[in-house]
Amino acid sequence: MLITATELKNNIGKYLALAATHDIYITKNGKSIAKLTSAAADKVALLDSLVGIVPDGNLTLNDIKKERLKKQ
Repeated sequence: MLITATELKNNIGKYLALAATHDIYITKNGKSIAKLTSAAADKVALLDSLVGIVPDGNLTLNDIKKERLKKQ
């Protein structure tokens, strides 16, 4: 959903409620300046991005660091 900063200012309660289920992009002067999103959704996205980083449960911390650096 795309809204202006003025629209957000005038209807903050409505958009806070919508942010639980939708990402809301806020624009100012036609440019996207912020994103309002659910805190729970961000945690899920972060966890999803970490899946598969550590392929083996018997690795040392240094092994994990080396493996992660190879993927960058």
